Amino acid sequence: MPSIRRTRHGLAGLIFLALFSTTALAEGLVLTAPPRESPAAGAKLYGPLAEALGHLLGKQVRYEHPQNWLRYQRNMRQDAYDIVFDGPHFASWRMAHLGHRVVAKLPGTLEFYLLRAKDNPDIQTPEDLIGRKICGISPPNLSTLSVLARFDNPVRQPIILGIRGGMGKVYKRFRSGSCDALVLRTTFYKKKLKPEDRAGLAIIYRTPPLPNQVITVSKRLSPAEARQMAAALTRSGPVQAASLPIVRRFGGKKAKSFVKATQAEYEGHNRFLEGVIFGW
Repeated sequence: MPSIRRTRHGLAGLIFLALFSTTALAEGLVLTAPPRESPAAGAKLYGPLAEALGHLLGKQVRYEHPQNWLRYQRNMRQDAYDIVFDGPHFASWRMAHLGHRVVAKLPGTLEFYLLRAKDNPDIQTPEDLIGRKICGISPPNLSTLSVLARFDNPVRQPIILGIRGGMGKVYKRFRSGSCDALVLRTTFYKKKLKPEDRAGLAIIYRTPPLPNQVITVSKRLSPAEARQMAAALTRSGPVQAASLPIVRRFGGKKAKSFVKATQAEYEGHNRFLEGVIFGW
């Protein structure tokens, strides 16, 4: 009888493992991006790419909206995401701590201006803003973190007035008199602001260029699958077509596809998130 019980226990264990494996396979891979839009808008933007990648890989790929920034960061730390599209600082953190691999990036670079009102002569350099308010997208957005990286001493920094809703909202808040300066992406400053708005601003500081937003994949995808994705995202085909709305929204209306990316160009940018006051 003992041997029979052991056999039954062993059989039960095998059945449990089989059921667990089936469930894990049914859940498939999770694609996500920062909560910059509503769940419905996120599903409309990223859902087609998840479906196209599922056909490419022969696996279920589903888009998951992270609901909010805190949940996004928590889930990222817990390695809950398999395919992620976001900024170079997050991608670099996942590379360093979770073993993510870079797949493909948006063309161009990320650079930001620190600006003041042209008629405010009291502010000439970034150091003149220590202890003063800067309007910017709430950290951990890269625009604000890139400017804060200019200040080495954590107790001698500007005060960040974090604003949600995009850079248009940042500019409006600055115009209301809430801040002494503001942070805008260079492309927003050049293409979205009216000439008369630009005429009223002076550039105090331009951040060093960083590689653009990027797609990374977890260790649950093989190197061959990562290469397969990279090829599909950067060449004409169903995956490239499904990703085009994302490329156009974040890379500009003239951008046609994701482009090749390397691990090396994303290494070290996790410094924006680690060991800093507004990091995580």
